[in-house]
Amino acid sequence: MGGSDRVGSLDGIVIADFGRVLAAPYATMVLADLGAEVIKIEHPRGDETRAWGPPYAHGQATYFLSVNRNKVSRTIDLATPEGLAEARELALGADVVVENFRPGTMRKFGLDHESLRAVHKGLVYCSVTGFGAGGGAALPGYDLLVQAVGGLMSVTGTTEPTKVGVALVDVLTGLHAAVGILAALRHRDRTGEGQLVEVDLLSVLLSSMVNQSAGYTLAGVVPGLMGNRHPSIAPYEVFPTADRPMVLAVGNDRQFERLWAALDLDPDPRFATNSDRVAHVDALADLLSDRLRTRPAAEWFALLTPLGVPCGPVNDLAGAVELARSLGLGPTVDVDGLTLVANPIRLSETPATYRLPPPELE
Repeated sequence: MGGSDRVGSLDGIVIADFGRVLAAPYATMVLADLGAEVIKIEHPRGDETRAWGPPYAHGQATYFLSVNRNKVSRTIDLATPEGLAEARELALGADVVVENFRPGTMRKFGLDHESLRAVHKGLVYCSVTGFGAGGGAALPGYDLLVQAVGGLMSVTGTTEPTKVGVALVDVLTGLHAAVGILAALRHRDRTGEGQLVEVDLLSVLLSSMVNQSAGYTLAGVVPGLMGNRHPSIAPYEVFPTADRPMVLAVGNDRQFERLWAALDLDPDPRFATNSDRVAHVDALADLLSDRLRTRPAAEWFALLTPLGVPCGPVNDLAGAVELARSLGLGPTVDVDGLTLVANPIRLSETPATYRLPPPELE
């Protein structure tokens, strides 16, 4: 699909991308897939993730390849007058500037929002930080650190706090940055005025913890480690089977009644309602585990799914990609010989396009 000439929703939008590593590059890749022209401005050493391997593919780190398609690379040394002049020219010629340096870094180079907006009134400027530009400006914005101090690890794991298996906070922050940029561009369409878009990893995490955050802010509940369980729904966790783990994600009483009947278990008043099941979750898990161990996961999936009981085996990534393919979701795309994960946004008239592979360093 490389080299597609289809026009995307953001065709004509130019982004000067000073972002590095993951959050900002993910945001700009999403926008690039939707048609924006993204100029990735790198130090001559290159983005840090170019060296984050193994694994490698085609001689490049797959980490870098995962978030940098549809971009062109421009190596610029901001420590030189020539580099600084080139960077300023690119920024002033763009519709959007994206950066995720520590607060104050871009001001040192005269590439901050205020300096550029004084010349370019229509500029949308997105700044991605770890902890904001105020009291947290000096704190390093690493995903693992934010998962820890932001509370995510306190509810993840069974016997000790555990990080999520991917830099999820960075990805969520990139998505929020992309939404903020699109909102600012819509405002500019109406008024001609650009604006500053600020997102930080800690605020994004607190917002993304949704029901857990609301349980604290509204009811004063401070959750602890839950493993694979849900604080408000049961059964909603991982169970053993005869061959491999599977999940049950039973969200209402009707689904539970069908599950209970399919497992041929005796009626039990302890499990009559969802609130009852949450109150007796250990006893419920023991009964379900004993029964589910009697058959393989695939058999339970084939039996329960037609009944409308949400369930499924715990797949590895290979199994997950194959499942998406079997459902016709088209999870991967070929971009000049590189098999990359497809953009998940499906637009009927202006779909995502895959015009360029991740750029090599100049």
